[in-house]
Amino acid sequence: MGSEPPLSPQVVEEGGEEEEEELSGGEESDLRTPSGRGSLLTRRGITLRVLLKDGLVEPGDGVLSIHYLGKKFVGDLLNDGKIRWVETGQIFNSPSAWATHCKRLVNPAKKSGCGWASVRYRGQKLVQYKTSWLHKYQPSADMSLVSEGEDDEMGDEEEEEGKTAVPTDDKNRKNKPELHDISLVPRRGDRERIPVRYCTLGTRDAARDPHTLVELSAFSAINRFQPFNVAVSSNVLLLMDFHCHLTTSEVVGYLGGRWDTNTQLLTVLRAFPCRTRLADRDSASAVEEEICQNLFMRGLSLVGWYHSHPRGPALPSLQDIDSQMDHQLRLQGSSNGFQPCLGIICGPYYHGNQGVASTITPFWVVPPPEQRPNDYGIPVAVEVTYVQDNFLTSDVLNEMMLLVDFYRAAPDLVQFHQFWCPDTTMMDKIKGSLSGHAPKDQAYSQILEHVYNQLINTH
Repeated sequence: MGSEPPLSPQVVEEGGEEEEEELSGGEESDLRTPSGRGSLLTRRGITLRVLLKDGLVEPGDGVLSIHYLGKKFVGDLLNDGKIRWVETGQIFNSPSAWATHCKRLVNPAKKSGCGWASVRYRGQKLVQYKTSWLHKYQPSADMSLVSEGEDDEMGDEEEEEGKTAVPTDDKNRKNKPELHDISLVPRRGDRERIPVRYCTLGTRDAARDPHTLVELSAFSAINRFQPFNVAVSSNVLLLMDFHCHLTTSEVVGYLGGRWDTNTQLLTVLRAFPCRTRLADRDSASAVEEEICQNLFMRGLSLVGWYHSHPRGPALPSLQDIDSQMDHQLRLQGSSNGFQPCLGIICGPYYHGNQGVASTITPFWVVPPPEQRPNDYGIPVAVEVTYVQDNFLTSDVLNEMMLLVDFYRAAPDLVQFHQFWCPDTTMMDKIKGSLSGHAPKDQAYSQILEHVYNQLINTH
């Protein structure tokens, strides 16, 4: 019961045959003194710790990156040569361990990470820094020996990166949010994401971190009234909260409902989780099409979207603000008629939350003043009426089971037997959070218990 909460940084050691050897300090100090051909290093003998020690690279936040199949991962280089993935805070001993872990999130069949050819330091592949070290300290080295295997790695990596080229002009943009437009870039580490007040932002600045979180304003604070009313079904909250609890990665989904122009009431009746990786453009279109068909069959309209900040505050980033503004304009369409598009952020595993319940934040974006067109949109909190459903529908139950199946073998599946805090397991936490959206019919508890058992059996 006294176990460390699983959300604290974890050291991950994986990478299989690609794993670099870790050298002791004494061994590293001898690397620059070759004593004949037999002492020449292979590529496995040079670690990030060696490059740091000799000043070829420097520690820093966000200086490392991986681009793989349309997904970008960002990492911090620590003083001891280890890598901290900013999205989760996990610690990796080597580039190959980090690359293998990240690539398996996108492609579970990936065997190795090709770390030194995949990881970039300030935009340049690490293998180039390794080569620079060898030219400087072992100029007589036979490069065919010291770079064994790297040509194959680089070719493989370039081929994989080449597959991600999808011209945006080829996309037929419809008047709805598109899956691949939402939250594609991994978030900065939640440990660094301190929210700022909107009034401190000023004019749009390209140098500003797009993952900067922004506190929400009230409509009254900007001398406005909320231009619409919102009612959200408790089943929507239950399914959305369940989806966000399953994985340590961000998730995204759509919201279906109805907009009544006479009463100015937006009713959110259904959540549609996207069962796909955010960077998987091939399946994104199929998922979108399936959701569009489900909306049509139920007589519903697309009225918004949701996404998660797994371990951070449920507040919009600058990137979220721009995405939300874009979605609002698309739903409005060419008729210039007003239809709101609701954005919701769910923060399931932020330790700043009250108790075990997720923080769920509905928001909207007010365009900047006409006289300041280069300012950011103003994120505002939306007042919502939550309507308790009488029972858990078969649609919601079916979606929950499909989500369990989708994440069952995923490496970023939450380990529900681990501890959220010293006296609460992850399973206890998800049960406690979902109980806040419970239908009136108490029979739902038996149904959900079946779902929870399926989750436990995924490990």
